[in-house]
Amino acid sequence: MSITMNTSHPAITQTDTAQGIKTAGLAKSQAEIEAQMALKLIQSANVTVQPAGASTEALGSIVNISV
Repeated sequence: MSITMNTSHPAITQTDTAQGIKTAGLAKSQAEIEAQMALKLIQSANVTVQPAGASTEALGSIVNISV
């Protein structure tokens, strides 16, 4: 005679596994949608970087401090 405690019924375990798989699939889909939205936002920013001119090279090299 054997006594087992804290065991799950196989049907319950399969249901839990199926729900876990479905949840993981939904999370992956949501992450992909958010990544696409982030890429579109970055692309829509259309930021252009202008090279620094000669006038800004010495900027900040001389600092006058009065006490």
